[in-house]
Amino acid sequence: MQETIVNKVAESGLITLDLEEYYPKGEIKIFDLKDHLFMGLILKEKDFRTALQNKDWTEYKDAYVGITCSNDAIIPAWAYMLVTTYLQPVAKEVVFGDEKSVVNTVFIKRISAINGEDYIDKRIIVKGCGDVQVPETAYLEITNKLRPYVKSIMYGEACSNVPVYKKR
Repeated sequence: MQETIVNKVAESGLITLDLEEYYPKGEIKIFDLKDHLFMGLILKEKDFRTALQNKDWTEYKDAYVGITCSNDAIIPAWAYMLVTTYLQPVAKEVVFGDEKSVVNTVFIKRISAINGEDYIDKRIIVKGCGDVQVPETAYLEITNKLRPYVKSIMYGEACSNVPVYKKR
């Protein structure tokens, strides 16, 4: 007599979410304002505007771009806005901050776009390991997004997981 092998994981109704799928796909570049400041510290409006007008912005084409200033300089808010007006038409995404900030912002935007109603009363397992370093921000955001809708949230793999939330 042969025993039938039953895939209990497939029958469990678990939905696995791989947060790696929400990682920014493409190059991440940083625009450092210090490179356009007088002595790396002082923003002279006329010189700053001229430098931006003369810059070849194509190096940022289809990239995720973070705007930052790595020097301890006082930067007026309009300077970030002005740089954004040049980057926005060529870049895939423009955010404030360093590379880590870019990754976090893209994760938050992508996870926010998930329709939570698609997961009403579902059992979700958020994949824990992978080839890409998923920031903690993404795990927090997916939990915030799905908790109001799901039956349960787990972390890890189907064969070995940590319960995070269960609707009562």
